[in-house]
Formats: sequence, C-alpha cells, structure tokens
Amino acid sequence: MNKLFLIAGPQAIPADASAQLQANKFSGEDGQTQRLTQGDGTTHLYVGVGSDGQPDFWTGAKACQKGSNLGILEVQNPSALDEEHLQNFALSWLLESYRYGAFKEAKPAPVLEGFAFSDQTRALAAGMGLARDLINTPANYMRPGDLAREARDLADIHGAKVEVISGDALAAGFPLIQAVGGASGDGPMAPRLIDLNWGNEGPSLTLVGKGITFDTGGLNLKPGHNMRLMKKDMGGAAHVLGLAHMIMALKLPIQLRILIPTAENSVSQGAFRPGDVIRSRAGLSVEIDNTDAEGRLVLADALAYAAEGEPTDLTLSMATLTGAARVAVGPGIAPYFANNDDLTWQLLGASDSKIDPLWPLPLFNPYDSYLQSDVADMVNSGGGGFAGAITAALFLQRFSQGTWAHFDVYGWNPEPKPGRPKGGAAQGLLSLINFLDTWSR
Repeated sequence: MNKLFLIAGPQAIPADASAQLQANKFSGEDGQTQRLTQGDGTTHLYVGVGSDGQPDFWTGAKACQKGSNLGILEVQNPSALDEEHLQNFALSWLLESYRYGAFKEAKPAPVLEGFAFSDQTRALAAGMGLARDLINTPANYMRPGDLAREARDLADIHGAKVEVISGDALAAGFPLIQAVGGASGDGPMAPRLIDLNWGNEGPSLTLVGKGITFDTGGLNLKPGHNMRLMKKDMGGAAHVLGLAHMIMALKLPIQLRILIPTAENSVSQGAFRPGDVIRSRAGLSVEIDNTDAEGRLVLADALAYAAEGEPTDLTLSMATLTGAARVAVGPGIAPYFANNDDLTWQLLGASDSKIDPLWPLPLFNPYDSYLQSDVADMVNSGGGGFAGAITAALFLQRFSQGTWAHFDVYGWNPEPKPGRPKGGAAQGLLSLINFLDTWSR
C-alpha cells in the first residue's frame, strides 16, 4: 500500500530511507516532499513538517498535490505533529482534494486512508466544498429556484426550517428584490427570498447573502468580458450557506437565521430602468442610477426584513458586490465593513493572513453624501467612480440595525494555489467560523 510519512526534521527520517532521502537533499524542512518507489512497486511520500512540528497550514495541500497519482495513502508516523496541527494538515489536504465534476469527469483525488478526521475538520471541509460547488455551478443549473432547493436540502440535513417567499407576496413586501428579478420570467427563474432558521439557544445571528444567480447588468448591460464570470454573482448566498453548514454541523450554540434574496438580473420589457424610483421594504425611496448596482438593492430589502421583530445580536451580510473592492485589495482578501469598533477588531483578530485573510475598510460617513438624489431618499450608485466599495456599504448601512458587518468577497480564484483550486472560492469562512465559535460561547 502507498504510504505517507510526516517527517519533523532530519532526526525523524526513517533509517531505511535515509540514504535515498539525503541524496535528494530531503531534510524534513516544512513543505519539502519526496517520493520514493519501493521494491514492490508501491510509493512512499515523505513530507517535511519542520523540526518544531508546526508546519504552514498549506503544507497538507502541497502534499496532496504530490500525491495526485498515488491513489490511496496511508498515514504513518502522525506523531510528528500535535493534534491541532495534524488536523490543519488534514483540512488543507481536503481543501486541495476538492473536485468539481458535475459536467466533466474529474481527476481522482488522493485519499488519506485510516486517518482520524475530527468532526470539525470534516465540517469545515464540507462547508467550504458546498460554497465552491454552488459558485462553480453554471447559471442555467443554478437559477433562483435551484438555489432555494439547495437551501432546503441543507435544511433537511440539519433539521432546519425554510420558508420561501415569492410571487405576489414578494412583489408586495420586497419591491427591490422584485424589481431586480422582474425581467427574468416565472417558475424557477422568478425572484424569491429564502428564509432558513435553525437553533434555539445562544445568541442570535442573521446571515444575509446576495443570491444574484446571473448578472447581465440589466439595461446597463455589462460588456462580454465582464459578464463571463457572472454565474458567481450568487457567491454571497453560497458563502452564507457554506458557513451555515459549518455552524449547524458543529452544533454551535447559535440561533441562526439565513436570508437569501435571489434573482437573475436580466433584460426584457419588465426590466427596471435607470431613473426609476422604487420604494424599498423599509419605506426609503431609491432612485436607480445604474441597474448593474443591483446586489445592494436585493440586500437592502433582506436587511430591512432582518431588522424587523426581535433584535438580532449580530447580522453579517456577504456579497460579490463591487469591483471597487477588488481594486482595493485584489481577489485574495475578503474586505469587510463593521459598524462597531469592537467587532472590527474581533473579526481581524480571528483572521489569519496566511490562511484566510480578512481586512477592514472604513464606513466613512462623509461619503454618504455621494448617495444623495434629487428626487428620492437616495440613489443606488453614486460617487462618480470614487470609493465604490465604501458607498455600497454605506447604502446597506441605511437598512441595517444593531451590530452589523458586511463582507465584499470576490468568490473566485483566478489561478490555482495549494488548497485553493481555480474557480469558485469560499473566502473568509475559516476566519468567520473561528470568530463565531468564540462569539457564541
């Protein structure tokens, strides 16, 4: 059987392989890998984890890459690491072994046979995989109705409750969501609001995720190269569902609510227009400056709904919202805005810049003037190109209540890195589950 050996420095190199490993200058340093073929045709993969037994988180992913054609691996000498670092190694391995194979047969991933994955490791890998799967799914298979089905499937696994508001009830109560999705048709294409609830103890948490299953830009039509990846515009919904899976699988003491406003931003005779004025669920009127700034509209109605009834201890919104956020921090960092200084620093403290980086951006109130309208309470897009991520967050802040933070994620890896394959990306979830584990207790 093929075997994996974790080697903590030169003193831990097995005597029977020492000469070969030393000939290849393998010393057990963190991240080193060496494959040796045995006389019986099997392969041993040696992975250095450093003399201190505290390897980089992504060492497991690098080992998985080297084991890509080994088939099944059996872990030997796991005592090279303590349990925490061993599970980190395993989680990193699982994140690298992710495959999306719905429409094309994927290359099999190597398996760690006989390894005792912790419940936490399995839950985190599954939540990350769920978010990636949802983002990677083509838009013709991930319509608003399909996203609602995915939420119901997740609820069935964990015993949660789901309500889906659509049709006349949506049009009457959520005018911004209806406006954005009004051009996309009926049936599975029709807009809706997904409302999932789970848990009856601990602090209350509401997660709001943007679920625009495809964004043409509406009448402010995107150019083709900007439209190509717009299947990922439901990335906020994918993120909150992935995070919800982690929370529920780990049975964190949280009263959890998930709100996903979902629609396709299409073009037809029913499309909303630049210059239209729409009165939101909160009663505030919004002048449409740009139909391609639709994500903040659907989130606004959902945030207003979240603010009704019993106060929530914490609300987090997640969305693939602005290109300005990518200009500010690039594709690999999840920037966030928080309306509470303590929350700002708690989130930053829960983030590891080498694993799952978060970075705070300011809710700079003087820029609120960029949202002024001559005919309504606000415009949906302002600033003339300046501070686009900040003005979008300030727009959302007008509809939120209580302690709130907003994450403007990219949701896509443009190029592969260890543990982070090209395609749908779940950003901030490992940091957020770390934060929520502490916050909930």
